[in-house]
Amino acid sequence: MTPHATLARFRDYLVGPSRFMTLLSCFELGLIDALRGGRALSAAQLGTVAGARPDAVEQLLLLMVKEGFIAHDEQAGTYRLAGLAGVSDEDLDAVLADLAMIKAVTLRQLYYLTESVRTGTPAGLKELYGVDGDLYAALADLPELREPWAKLMNTVTAHVDPWFFATIDIPAGSQVLDLAGNTGLGAIHTWRMKQSPGLHVTNFDLPEKETESLANFRAHGVEDHCSFIGGDVFEEVPGGHDVILIKHFLPMFDKSDVLRILKAVHDALPAGGTVHALVPVFPENLADTENYTVDFYPSFFIGCAMGQGGPQKLSTWAEWFTACGFTVTQAVTHDPAELPAHALTVEAVLSAVKNP
Repeated sequence: MTPHATLARFRDYLVGPSRFMTLLSCFELGLIDALRGGRALSAAQLGTVAGARPDAVEQLLLLMVKEGFIAHDEQAGTYRLAGLAGVSDEDLDAVLADLAMIKAVTLRQLYYLTESVRTGTPAGLKELYGVDGDLYAALADLPELREPWAKLMNTVTAHVDPWFFATIDIPAGSQVLDLAGNTGLGAIHTWRMKQSPGLHVTNFDLPEKETESLANFRAHGVEDHCSFIGGDVFEEVPGGHDVILIKHFLPMFDKSDVLRILKAVHDALPAGGTVHALVPVFPENLADTENYTVDFYPSFFIGCAMGQGGPQKLSTWAEWFTACGFTVTQAVTHDPAELPAHALTVEAVLSAVKNP
């Protein structure tokens, strides 16, 4: 790449925050909703909807017209949906969940990314909210972060879990431990998608997650098949289980802590016991432009969530499992063609058995 081409690539980064907020503001101001149903409205009419000056509306819509999201009839002086007209409400809701979470949880905190790298802590949480600790501890007391984060995670779970459970095998009657299962949604999905006579799923997470987990089990009618154990994975993983699931947890940590977790899982399983992990991956060849995992996850985990962690190559995850006494039995990457078109990350499943 020539110096000129290199500098030209910088333009994508220079305008990134502006493009993001222009797009999101058009939704927040109600401009997109006002144009639904094939309506064509003037800047003045849209300004009335938004409670804003028509001139400001026109300025925001320049980018929307440039991108083909909206069309502008210069003679009539009206705007209508173009590319956005063909997007389903369901898909639009999903991408809006992405936009809202990125604004609330990442855009603000990433101003402090450099400090987060230096300190090994999510510095933005401290600067913006006075929180000492990680994002997941802060969510309980900060609805402005929890609500957009939870909505996004629910949309991710909705399209990832069916693939995850279709990819793994859980023998009939297994005793399953969902490691760091938060408030029990993963345990509920495990029971529903893999149910068999005698199958029991235990959610293992910090003790403060018990009340909500048990309430979720009752609400979904699975209280006879799902239970909760409180504890800390860095102290001990409870035994008595044939299968352990680890979803969306390992990438929260650097290598040393990932190995601690895997060794604890190894100690908790019987010989021949199985672990299935869901992890974000980037391609062996980083030049693969169809994979956006490295565009998003490294800065998210380091700057916004944990002050550490991040995605790895599939081969790296496999090496770490092997180093902790497991034999990897499958390592499968989710086909990007099966993901939503706006998906930011690619996930993989690693299945492994404890060596005798």
